[in-house]
Amino acid sequence: MNILITCAGRRVSLVRAFQQELKKVFPEGQVLTADYEPNLSSACQASDKSFHLPLLNDANYLTALIDLCVSNNVKLIIPTIDTELALLSRNKQTILNQGITPIVSSASFINICRDKRKTQNFFSKMNINVAKEYSKTDYKLPLYIKPLNGSRSVDNFKILLEEDLTDYHFKNDDLIFFEYIDHNKYDEFTCDLYYDKHSTLKCVVPRKRIAIRDGEVNKGVTQKNTLLDYINTNLGFIEGAVGCLTAQFFKHKENDTVYGIEINARFGGGYPLSYLSGANYPKWIIQEYLLDEIVESFTDWEDNLLMLRYDSEILVHDFKA
Repeated sequence: MNILITCAGRRVSLVRAFQQELKKVFPEGQVLTADYEPNLSSACQASDKSFHLPLLNDANYLTALIDLCVSNNVKLIIPTIDTELALLSRNKQTILNQGITPIVSSASFINICRDKRKTQNFFSKMNINVAKEYSKTDYKLPLYIKPLNGSRSVDNFKILLEEDLTDYHFKNDDLIFFEYIDHNKYDEFTCDLYYDKHSTLKCVVPRKRIAIRDGEVNKGVTQKNTLLDYINTNLGFIEGAVGCLTAQFFKHKENDTVYGIEINARFGGGYPLSYLSGANYPKWIIQEYLLDEIVESFTDWEDNLLMLRYDSEILVHDFKA
């Protein structure tokens, strides 16, 4: 009963969480990782075994992934980056036919998450406020610019003055102009959501983002606040959603007005804080998909748990470049 974490990169904490939970029920089970350059991936050094896979746009990627899983008794695939979600979801039945379960939401829901306009429409349908989208010929400052699809805060711009706008912003059709939500008035939260195999929400952990580094939370704190009831009420069921989702919200500091910003249908880089607070999503995935057990709703995670991240080292001896 092995688990494969793909595009593992720097996800050392996620690897270790799955190792800890898997070995409690399958002592011989292993957490494997795959990456394009596994010898240069810290997560691959921390896993039980690591493997090379071609790039996602390689025509042989899916075949290589399935062959790797079959050869190594992998029963679950845990994807970690947005660009692999669509490929896995489109080919989910092919993978399932090999006795392997990719923990990935439906293709239609992933399509919503990957397109900012579709995400805005989804939030609106779920009675969640969204930032107004402006035309590039009719807008109001300040505004926020971000790509139609993207991650890690690449090509995100806060525009306060007219002279901050450039031809790049206007001519790049992938960039969208949005109403700016004032950080002096709103707190930013990334919420880790767990959906069971029936797409029912079982856990919500709001993490207040205190400091961000390379698009990922560097300092954050868990908070039991009005987002819990709000998200359970509006997002208690999402057709096609399974496993861990990370959803970003802005919550007003005084009147609790909430804006939905985006959803990523995968484990986020800040999930280790939720895990360490007691929201054990790796355990629940193992229970549901390897043990065929039911996961109950969970709210007993630690409130006001602060995470301060720092750089550490993984050393590889006798490395050959």
